[in-house]
Amino acid sequence: MYSDQQVALLMSYLGTISVIGIVFAVLSIVANWRIFTKAGEAGWKSIIPIYNGYICYKIAWKTTMFWVVFIMGFVAGICYTMAGNAVVLAIALILVLAAGVISIIYNVKLAKAFGKGAGFAVGLIFLGPIFQLILAFGSAQYVGADR
Repeated sequence: MYSDQQVALLMSYLGTISVIGIVFAVLSIVANWRIFTKAGEAGWKSIIPIYNGYICYKIAWKTTMFWVVFIMGFVAGICYTMAGNAVVLAIALILVLAAGVISIIYNVKLAKAFGKGAGFAVGLIFLGPIFQLILAFGSAQYVGADR
């Protein structure tokens, strides 16, 4: 069925992708840890799922918006699993798009919270991991959430 060369090629490909994924995850954790500490939060909060999102919104904006996005995502997931008709699927799509818009606004607020401008916010939106590392290890200082 498959030759040894094909299996070896697939395994090397999967191994490479796995290593890249692990490196990406570690860099993301390190960047978030540093951003949290710059904002006066404990770094360990950046590695707790869901709670780290709550703290991110606390740092950049307001925690109410975290709960709005969280609930929208939850409801969209339920709508998607029940996608028996077009109306339910349309509701899920609208919720996902709304959450995406809020996410863009969050990135703008995060840039402002660290004294950065619109250009940096665009970088956070399109090249998030790179600009998070710049935010974490650059000279940016936390100036407070834009409420």
